[in-house]
Amino acid sequence: MSELTHEIKLLIIEALDLEDLTPEEIDDDAPLFVDGLGLDSIDALELGVAIKNAYNVKIDGNTDDSKKHFYSVKSLSNFIQSIK
Repeated sequence: MSELTHEIKLLIIEALDLEDLTPEEIDDDAPLFVDGLGLDSIDALELGVAIKNAYNVKIDGNTDDSKKHFYSVKSLSNFIQSIK
């Protein structure tokens, strides 16, 4: 697991109060919403704010690109790395 991937998992756990999860329990490639981690639209907003604050990266609203970026931990990590 890369350092950034691990940081994103910790950010998800902290920002969304998922204290019953550990970073190791979050699959890098699993969907974050619905079937995978089971996050919802409110979680997406909170996670977007947390990512902006942590990495100074803004992900625009409900666009096709933002859906791709928020698909999984891996896709978030790839997006953040591409901007840095």
